[in-house]
Amino acid sequence: MDALDRVVKPKTKRTKRFLEKREPKLSENIKNAMLIKGGNANSMVTQVLKDVYALKKPYGVLYKKKNITRPFEDQTSLEFFSKKSDCSLFMFGSHNKKRPNNLVIGRMYDYHVLDMIELGIEKFVSLKDIKNSKCPEGTKPMLIFAGDDFDVTEDYRKLKSLLIDFFRGPTVTNIRLAGLEYVLHFTALNGKIYFRSYKLLLKKSGCRTPRIELEEIGPSLDLVLRRTHLTSDDLYKLSMKMPKALKPKKKKNVSHDTFGTTYGRIHMQKQDLSKLQTRKMKGLKKQPAERITENQDKKSKRIKKN
Repeated sequence: MDALDRVVKPKTKRTKRFLEKREPKLSENIKNAMLIKGGNANSMVTQVLKDVYALKKPYGVLYKKKNITRPFEDQTSLEFFSKKSDCSLFMFGSHNKKRPNNLVIGRMYDYHVLDMIELGIEKFVSLKDIKNSKCPEGTKPMLIFAGDDFDVTEDYRKLKSLLIDFFRGPTVTNIRLAGLEYVLHFTALNGKIYFRSYKLLLKKSGCRTPRIELEEIGPSLDLVLRRTHLTSDDLYKLSMKMPKALKPKKKKNVSHDTFGTTYGRIHMQKQDLSKLQTRKMKGLKKQPAERITENQDKKSKRIKKN
């Protein structure tokens, strides 16, 4: 049995609070990411992990010591660190002769590796190399994906899903215009992925809508896709399953169109329109001959019933 699985009943209030935070919830916590350095990581890979950690703060954990592990061969150490730090996302950096400047990005489900993708770094510009003002810590970024490969190729579609999970940050209900100041741009072109980071500047335009300018703040990465470890469709659907308590209850006789307009259906008894009271007008007033025929029809119906 794993040492982290042995705690059955908490002995102190602090342990009780710690276990309650890790219990399954209807609305899960914000996904944390752990950044792990391999046993033979060079200075470039180490700096990439530090810069990504700066982007992920405060929802990240950076392991400064080297960890000799190979995610595609043995995943037990990743699962151990995931359970220890309560992280569902990870980035692993390594360097060797066969795969230089290597990054592995992935996510966990129930403390087990769900899927991961290996990327190679071809060009890197650090945060400290670009001398511009940076965004505050914890700023939620806007994610932009350019390129047909993100919608066509299966590996690129999984990579897009992974990057959204990794950098999306907390879920917000309201958006303030001044808070839209951080942009992460991913471009897929000619078999490469270009990762750029920008600060959004709102300039005066002479009208109510401001003029927008982008200023690069770093980091900047040119990546190439290498190995992939993708999960099965059944396990992926299981990981995306929504609890019954969060599913919206279906309302009867209510429907919505594509524009969000609500339509309701009302069930009523059949109405006798002949007894409907309308506006009295001389033109609609019945003549004496019409009244006589109506009375005769009513008498004949009564006779037939008898």
